[in-house]
Amino acid sequence: MDFQLDSTHHDLADAAAAITSRAGGIAVARAWSDGDRTRGLGVYRQLAEAGITGLLVDDDLGGSGAGAVEAIVALETLGRCALPGPVVETLVVMPAVLAGVGLADRLEPVLSGDRLATCAVPPSTPRAANADSADVYLIDGSALYQGTAGELLSTVDPTRTVSPVTPGELLVDDEIVRAATDLGALGTAAYSIGLASAMLDIGAEYAKARHQFGRAIGSFQAVKHHLADVAIAIEMARPLVWGAAVGFDSDESAPADVERDISAAKVAAASAADLAARNCLQVLGAIGYTAEHDLSLFLTKARALRSAWGTPDWHRARILESL
Repeated sequence: MDFQLDSTHHDLADAAAAITSRAGGIAVARAWSDGDRTRGLGVYRQLAEAGITGLLVDDDLGGSGAGAVEAIVALETLGRCALPGPVVETLVVMPAVLAGVGLADRLEPVLSGDRLATCAVPPSTPRAANADSADVYLIDGSALYQGTAGELLSTVDPTRTVSPVTPGELLVDDEIVRAATDLGALGTAAYSIGLASAMLDIGAEYAKARHQFGRAIGSFQAVKHHLADVAIAIEMARPLVWGAAVGFDSDESAPADVERDISAAKVAAASAADLAARNCLQVLGAIGYTAEHDLSLFLTKARALRSAWGTPDWHRARILESL
């Protein structure tokens, strides 16, 4: 497959990066973890104004009429600043589901940035993320319900909570709803690549700045190998994410092939983010895990998202079934 980002994709990534940068970058996640949602909600509103929330929604429903490829470009960029909240659910999953089943009244506040959205989709996603900040839904097979969130449960990521969800009103029963699992897994894979890339940048900058025995530690072979392994893992995972997005957008791809490719992308991206967290922590040492250092926000989020929208074992089993 020959796939390269064009100027449109680069402009989209630049727009998302500019929005998060103006808001304070990683400071948005830090404020969210301290209970201040103002900056984060402001970012979501600006993403909506830029049309990023509606990338998978047709023009006639108020969206941008783009596709999964554009969505993963935006999500990787947002992963680079560890944007908190139900990112994948608000920007990808629920806009596509609500638009697909024609629930325009519920779609409009999400596209306008007035409301966030989250969902539980058992068995791959048994709990909803950040349910205290969003409209909550439950997807069971092809059925979409208004959901009621239960107790907020903390995770290793200080910006992320999860909640069990009980079904309320049945909104619609439509096969289109089943796409939620694939969209969630694909979006999380792209976001995880962004997390891994940010951690690699942090590790590389530290390796150049930190000196021991009169030399930058980045000149030591063991440190070089740690960071090189991360770079290779990212570069091996990213084409799988891109390829899965191309397949999702294609009318010629068989559903089983799309599911297999998305699962492979999710496993590879989660593994790359996990390797980035472990190796970059080795490079920085204990300071990297302190709450004061930015690396801690990235590595805890990478760990929390490893099992989001399907654990590695769940996706490996789905790959095996497809073969």
